[in-house]
Amino acid sequence: MASFCFADFLFKFLVIGNAGTGKSCLLHQFIEKKFKDDSNHTIGVEFGSKIINVGGKYVKLQIWDTAGQERFRSVTRSYYRGAAGALLVYDITSRETYNALTNWLTDARMLASQNIVIILCGNKKDLDADREVTFLEASRFAQENELMFLETSALTGENVEEAFVQCARKILNKIESGELDPERMGSGIQYGDAALRQLRSPRRAQAPSAQECGC
Repeated sequence: MASFCFADFLFKFLVIGNAGTGKSCLLHQFIEKKFKDDSNHTIGVEFGSKIINVGGKYVKLQIWDTAGQERFRSVTRSYYRGAAGALLVYDITSRETYNALTNWLTDARMLASQNIVIILCGNKKDLDADREVTFLEASRFAQENELMFLETSALTGENVEEAFVQCARKILNKIESGELDPERMGSGIQYGDAALRQLRSPRRAQAPSAQECGC
């Protein structure tokens, strides 16, 4: 894996949603490319990171997988601050996890940032025969709340990487349009090396050579 030194940006990500929706399995599938057979409920928060290529830019995702049980909410909420992106996860076979989405969304937008980029993930797509939430109604919820939306399977890997990549791509687009500023405290975004910071700064007379590393 490439080091932070060779990433153009670092984004802080969250994985949020009710317990049992497969959040830890999604993270494990994304990082390890395999299904986590012995997954227990997360206690507090787990962490993972990975560098991805998004349109020629290398982005290091620092991902905080939060516990879904109510008793851990006071702990996990403290990790929301300064998050640039989030996967909001429900289980397509559980109406209860879908009904809880509004509360999770409210927390994310209040505690992280109003500009947080969120993708709604209907996980366990491999269990379509047991589905309780239709694709159409979840798609409508996403549209009403200005979220991106994918159905994923942590078991097969379907759309797992795509969920993280789509979220990261939208953040990059917002940086390029000026809507998000990596220099702003609490944005959840950092430059990956000093060279890129200097290239973007009008105060610099010239850019350093590509060999320099500001880690």
